[in-house]
Amino acid sequence: MYRTAMEALYEWKTSAYRKPLIIEGARQVGKTWLMKAFGREAYKHVVYINFDANANMAALFQEDLNVQRLIQGIGLYAGQPIAAEETLLIFDEVQEVPRALAALKYFCEDAPEYNIVCAGSLLGIALHEGTSFPVGKVDFLSLAPLSFKEYLLAMGDAQYAALLDQQDFAMMTGFKQRFIDRLREYYFVGGMPEAVQRFADTGDFVAVRQVQQRILDAYEQDFSKHAPAAIVPKLRMVWNSIPSQLAKENKKFIYGLVREGARAKDYETAIMWLCDCGLVHKVSRVNSGGLPLKAYEDLKAFKLFLVDVGLLGCMTGLQPRTILDGDALFAEFKGALTEQYVCQELSTLPGLGVYYYTNDRGSCEVDFVVDTGETVVPIEVKAEVNLKAKSLRIYHERFAPRVSIRTAMTDYKEEDWLINLPLYAIHTLPAVVARGMEDAR
Repeated sequence: MYRTAMEALYEWKTSAYRKPLIIEGARQVGKTWLMKAFGREAYKHVVYINFDANANMAALFQEDLNVQRLIQGIGLYAGQPIAAEETLLIFDEVQEVPRALAALKYFCEDAPEYNIVCAGSLLGIALHEGTSFPVGKVDFLSLAPLSFKEYLLAMGDAQYAALLDQQDFAMMTGFKQRFIDRLREYYFVGGMPEAVQRFADTGDFVAVRQVQQRILDAYEQDFSKHAPAAIVPKLRMVWNSIPSQLAKENKKFIYGLVREGARAKDYETAIMWLCDCGLVHKVSRVNSGGLPLKAYEDLKAFKLFLVDVGLLGCMTGLQPRTILDGDALFAEFKGALTEQYVCQELSTLPGLGVYYYTNDRGSCEVDFVVDTGETVVPIEVKAEVNLKAKSLRIYHERFAPRVSIRTAMTDYKEEDWLINLPLYAIHTLPAVVARGMEDAR
């Protein structure tokens, strides 16, 4: 299975400014697999250390954090001397031994020649709980579920993935049914690596749902095992409310849907916990189209999306026929799945600040607005081929963005003031925006 993050790992390996690398991401998005695959490809030797219930390694890091002493101990544990440039050291579930996290500072300062990658399924939680953390002494890489492009590659459609990279929209239009069929499939299968692998091997939608349910069960077990006891019931209530939150026409998170009479202060910690462990994307509202969008963020209004579109479908019990063939009763939730997919794809694009816009009267809502650092791009999301974009036009008339995007199951087309971008090609957004800005000049 090909992961585009592998390219980032090779860049890290060859960087003159390389520091120990921490890979962030939710449980079961493929962090361990990625680290091991990278080690096999790029290094002569790999030493894999899982800190979960590893008494030997916990004891080694409990003493002083002298790097040479640590390397000697790791070599004894691995049964081989550690050759710095030829060996990848993998620290997995590193949050279980906070002293191992603290040691990364000394590896960075005193022994930068060692290649170290770390990960942990709940690492984000550990970092926010006051763990002694080597600020400025580590690099970060975020790993998400497989994107739609990675899904195409996993399904053996490398030529179609190449078309996306080439942004050959004329050719894509000629073969659009293949993209559309695969995208509807992706809405069901999602991007969790085990679910994708199972579908690639068997083509069995029922087996995919079984994998997804196991993943959801594991997340629920994490709530009880790792979260403070006082917030566990609130975590479950927030988590289980997300499908109904997204089913609304206005997808703004409403505390009253979690529990009648609920208030923000009752659930803020639970939402932060879900964000920290990578299980949800929190997309805040902005009330302006100016740069930087962060300056116009409304912290009280936001949408919550799940880590994966397939898991969202599993939580709601959607059947494959409903998604693939369409159903009149499915029309409303189709919009939720589509926005979830677009949010997921946007989150994999580096350097984008992702928000949504509503005006103060609530009469105009744009599904997403992204800050590229150079410009603000409004994005209207349509589940099928409906090309009405009233809110997008109102936004355009008020803020005059240089590029406006409408994404739907339609062909690529440049109009007077907006670009129609097919849903299956949403990850080409940065290049499309760059071209649009050139044309606007």
